[in-house]
Amino acid sequence: MKEMSVEQLLKLDRAVPVDVRSPIEFREFNIPGAVNIPLFTDEERAEIGTLYKQTSGDAARWRAMEIVSPKIPELLKQIKSIKDNGNEPVIYCWRGGTRSKSVATFLQFAGLPMPRLIGGYRAYRQYILEKLPSMLQKKAIVLHGLTGSGKTEVLNRLSEQGMPVIDLELIARHRGSIFGSFGQENPHNQKMFDALLFQTLHTIQESPFVIMEAESKRIGKAVQPEELIHLKKEGIHIQLDCSMEQRVNRLFSEYVKPNIHEEWFNVKLEESFILVKKRLREKEAIVLIEEALLHKDYRRFIQLLLETYYDPRYTFKLNEYDGPFFYISSDHIDKAVQEIADIYKNEVEKEKMAN
Repeated sequence: MKEMSVEQLLKLDRAVPVDVRSPIEFREFNIPGAVNIPLFTDEERAEIGTLYKQTSGDAARWRAMEIVSPKIPELLKQIKSIKDNGNEPVIYCWRGGTRSKSVATFLQFAGLPMPRLIGGYRAYRQYILEKLPSMLQKKAIVLHGLTGSGKTEVLNRLSEQGMPVIDLELIARHRGSIFGSFGQENPHNQKMFDALLFQTLHTIQESPFVIMEAESKRIGKAVQPEELIHLKKEGIHIQLDCSMEQRVNRLFSEYVKPNIHEEWFNVKLEESFILVKKRLREKEAIVLIEEALLHKDYRRFIQLLLETYYDPRYTFKLNEYDGPFFYISSDHIDKAVQEIADIYKNEVEKEKMAN
């Protein structure tokens, strides 16, 4: 039976991790780029687990054999199709135990020997947690700006140009605020956040710099590693300045326009505002915001939230950073992107000359 270490897996150009765990396990966390070809459905896994606890290991294994046997041809066919497309399937489960060994054995008997990951997902996670601190020993260009100033759009444009961007909100699958999950799938947990951060850093490992946003330590369900917080604090800082009108327009386009006709939209908007309301001290502001919400005047709602809640909180957080700032207008994104790209190139040249 062919076996492969995590390090060997990461060196393969066209590796496709094949996760044979149940769908619910896969959705919770997985190796980035993996495909889920499960041995058992969620219900079948629960049934086998109950048998194991309440009857015996032998009874559970026999039932597992009964469930899996009819599935084997289709399961192998799906894995073979990955190979036929020019990729390298690597089989894994949670700990590199029975499930991945079984699938690898079936493949070998079928004349399709394919490697299984030694230690499974658990070994992968241990590996990335050991490597992350050293991968973060870079320098950072850090984007600051009031809510709606276009930081995410700037990062996207820079990434499209091949710049070494870490989009923490994308990795966390959360925009980092009370309204940050609007229109998003469930936020990533810590395991997925760490895995995607590792993948991003692995992709840009040749660069001495990273470009990132000045996010809070916690983003949605995930917490940034301390090394990343330190990197941000010691970075080269760029403040994006933008008019209120442009900020409101951006936030309306990003949060309201795509979701306004969804059944959940107004309910979730009201629930999210309740959380904001607890932190607002000005009763007059609360009344005005509630009126805008009642009349579905979403632009007014956004502007009032910015003026009374988000902007004061941001100004307070900005005091945490020392050192010089570059100031760039983000009313016109194309121009802002070019100015930041120029700053990045200049800093890279300085780094080369210093070394």
